[in-house]
Amino acid sequence: MHELSITRNIVAIVEEAAAGRQVKRITLDIGKLSGVAPRAVAFCFDVVAKGTALDGARLDINEIAGRSRCRDCGGEFDAAVIYQGCPCGSRRVDRLRGEELKIREMELEEAT
Repeated sequence: MHELSITRNIVAIVEEAAAGRQVKRITLDIGKLSGVAPRAVAFCFDVVAKGTALDGARLDINEIAGRSRCRDCGGEFDAAVIYQGCPCGSRRVDRLRGEELKIREMELEEAT
C-alpha cells in the first residue's frame, strides 16, 4: 500500500511548512486517475499524524474526476480509467485532469 508512504510525505511537507505551528486542517486534491486511493490516505492519516503538528487536524479530500482530450477528433470526454480511449475509437488522448495529487491548502493555529 503506497498510500502509507504518500501520507507520510504529505504530513512531513505540511509539518515543515507549518514551522512549529499546530495544523488545524489540510485539504488535498487527489485525482481519480492518480493511482492513489483517497480512502486509504484518509485511513492512514490519523496514525501518521499522531505526535506531529498535524495531530488532531481535519483532513479534507477533493476527488478530481478524470478528463481527456482526443488528439484525433479534438473532443473532450470524461475518463474513468487512466487508459480510456476516446468515444471516436482513438487511443491518442491527452489527460487534462484527474492525475492530481497535491496539498491544496492548510489551516494553522494563530501564531502566539
